[in-house]
Amino acid sequence: MRLENRVAVITGGARGIGRAIAETFHQEGARVAIASRTTKNLQSLASQLNQGGGHRLVPFRCDVREKDEVEVLIGNVIELWERIDILVNNAGISGVTPLTAADVDDEAIDKRWDDILATNLTGVYYCTRAAVRHMPDGGQGRVVNISSVLGKFGVPGYGAYCASKHGVIGFTKALAHELAPRGITVNAICPGWVDTDMSRQGIEESARLRGVAAGDFRREAESQVPLGHFVPAAEIAQMAAYLASDAAASITGQALNVDGGAAMW
Repeated sequence: MRLENRVAVITGGARGIGRAIAETFHQEGARVAIASRTTKNLQSLASQLNQGGGHRLVPFRCDVREKDEVEVLIGNVIELWERIDILVNNAGISGVTPLTAADVDDEAIDKRWDDILATNLTGVYYCTRAAVRHMPDGGQGRVVNISSVLGKFGVPGYGAYCASKHGVIGFTKALAHELAPRGITVNAICPGWVDTDMSRQGIEESARLRGVAAGDFRREAESQVPLGHFVPAAEIAQMAAYLASDAAASITGQALNVDGGAAMW
C-alpha cells in the first residue's frame, strides 16, 4: 500500500494507460479522482473498483482543454478530500498532421494541430497550475506527466504530437526546479508502443501513410523494439506508482523511458 490515503487526480483515466494507473493507485491505497471526457467509461471503472466497499475512486467529467472545467474538477476534489497529493497528467490524443502531403486539407490539419496541442500540452499546464496550489509542502507532493518517446525524437507526419510531447518534457524540467523548494517532485514517463486503443489508432494511421497493412506495420514496429514486444499498460502504471511513492522522493526533473529499449537514452 505505497500510496495509502494519498489523494490522486488522474486525467484521461477512463481507458488505456490512465485506466491502468487508476487501477494501480487504487490497489496501492490511494483515494483516486479520475477525469475524462468520456462519462460512460468513467462510470464503468468507478463501479468496478468501488464494488468491494468504500468510495475511494470518484469519476469526474472534465475536458482538460477548458480552463474553467479544470478549475471545477480541482475544486470538487478539494471539497471532497481537502487536498491533492498526486497529479498524473495523462490525458492525451494523437493523430497525423502532415505538412507536405499532396492531399493535405489545411483546415482539417490546423484543427487537429490545435486539438493535440491544447490537450497534450496546454491541458497539462492548466491541470498542474490548478492542482499544485493545493499540494502540501514537505516532500509528498508529486506531479507525474505522461509524455512519450516521441517527446525525444521525431516521426514523419506526427509534428503536432511530437511537438506536444517534447513540450511536456520541457515543462517537466522547468517545473521540477520551480517546485523543488516546496519538496514537490515533477517527472515524466515516456512510453513507447503500448497496447492501447491510441496505439492501435496510431498503427492504422501510420500504416496508411506508408501504404502497408496495419498488421505488417505492427510486426515491423515490434521488430524494432529490442525486447520484441509492446509494453503492457500495467508497466506504465507501476512506474507512475513508484514515482508517486516515498521511494522516489529524490527523483525529480526526469523523463524516464518505458519502451522495451526502443530509445536507449
